[in-house]
Amino acid sequence: MKKLLILAAFAALALCSCNNNKQQGAVKGPITTGDDCIVRTTNGRIMGYNDAGIYTFKGVPYAKAARFMPPTDPDRWDTIRKTQSYGPQAMQSQNMRWGGQPSDYDFGFEFKNEKSSENCQVLNVWTPALDGKKRPVFLWIHGGGYASGSAIFLPAQEGRALAEKGDIVVVTVNHRLNILGYIDLTGLGGKYSESVNLGMQDLVKALEWIHNNIEAFGGDPNCVTIGGQSGGGGKTSTLMAMPSAKGLFHRAVVQSGSTLRQQEPERSKELGIAVVEELGLVPGPDVDLSQFTYDELVAAGNRATRRVGGSFGPVVDGKYLIQHPFDPMGAECSKDVPMLIGSNLNEFTYTNNVPLNMDQVKARLAPRLGEKKYEQYLKDFETVYPGQDPKELVYTDFRTRGNVIKQAAAKHAQGGANAYVYLFAWKSAVNDYALSACHGMELPFMFNNIANQREMTGGTPEAYKMADAVSDAWIAFIKTGDPNCKALPAWEPFNPEENNTMILDNTSKMVHNFDDIMLQYN
Repeated sequence: MKKLLILAAFAALALCSCNNNKQQGAVKGPITTGDDCIVRTTNGRIMGYNDAGIYTFKGVPYAKAARFMPPTDPDRWDTIRKTQSYGPQAMQSQNMRWGGQPSDYDFGFEFKNEKSSENCQVLNVWTPALDGKKRPVFLWIHGGGYASGSAIFLPAQEGRALAEKGDIVVVTVNHRLNILGYIDLTGLGGKYSESVNLGMQDLVKALEWIHNNIEAFGGDPNCVTIGGQSGGGGKTSTLMAMPSAKGLFHRAVVQSGSTLRQQEPERSKELGIAVVEELGLVPGPDVDLSQFTYDELVAAGNRATRRVGGSFGPVVDGKYLIQHPFDPMGAECSKDVPMLIGSNLNEFTYTNNVPLNMDQVKARLAPRLGEKKYEQYLKDFETVYPGQDPKELVYTDFRTRGNVIKQAAAKHAQGGANAYVYLFAWKSAVNDYALSACHGMELPFMFNNIANQREMTGGTPEAYKMADAVSDAWIAFIKTGDPNCKALPAWEPFNPEENNTMILDNTSKMVHNFDDIMLQYN
């Protein structure tokens, strides 16, 4: 009898895995094209394709822009434009490699190589039907800081599985990055007087396109969620303080990218002028930067940052970005936008996540904390994370986590819509837990895309089960502004008195005052 029970348990586990594979990427059904895949947008008709019941449109232009100029509407076209292949990513010095040299991280994340262009303002749409039904819309903003990445540089960011499971419309977007997207040239005046936050201006233009066109794709322009991870979380945070985006989105998800402050204009203008000088030009309203190659601009930017400091990213310019996103609190224009905010347990541990003994832990932490504070840290860590391996004393993340709590507290202080906080603690066993719950590990789970990134998650039954629960929560938030769902315990809104946090793991749980002790080491 015992043997029969064991066999039955394995059979049930195999059946669960099979069913989840069907739901999460093992697509069965034809790909078709034809008149039923044609949509009329404000700029002309486009033809996508039907991927076994999910209508897919790739590389759709949402804007155009001359170099260093604000985006405008794309040119109209009269013929039917095929949108069946991804468009170009933003210009960038190299494809994203967070791990530096080839590593376990590169193996797990399976970064894609793509063509690049300065004309990168394109987006991708996945929708269950072109039927006029008003479905919730999810706009995903990719990571890579403000310098690199794209809508499809990770297989997890394919929108098909999430659109199908949630009966929602998923949109992913490319936009200008690095020096082309985030130089501040307003100090020159002349034609560059609006040349600031250009990458963020692109994202607002994408939101405008969604507002004007998404009904034709079966979406609801009055139920749009923006979200992103890492740099995408930073851009999402920043959009919350941009009045031009008000009313174009209604909920926001920030994953491991909580951003409280952005650059000051005095510093960003100084860097912009320094770049012009490094190109051998005299700063002024008659400067023309169209003659230089991208590589020449990047080289000049590198020299300028070494000389005057700073970086290329969003800036509080007073017009497009009116304040620091969440310092001291959120902007009034997004007060009523609910937020889902969180981080991962191990974040940036993938480059050196190897076993450590206590002597090695002390050698790493005692010089940073001091002997007395180090001893207290050991006690506090055991209180919050009982029974962990010694390496977790070093690899558990606090820096990113601190900004999550500060952002949620700033949101709560507004007295508007709720914020919901999570900690993603599920660890991948691939390559002997080299990745653990690292930066980005939640992506295939919330996108319901385990089948697309098995190298990252292991593709185990536990991973599929976890993805089913996490994607349920994200879909619930996209639809209602509240992540509560049957697959998880009751998820309470955040308040700083109780520090409410949902721990997402094989056994998820709602905890209180979880971060209180560890924030002092942030």
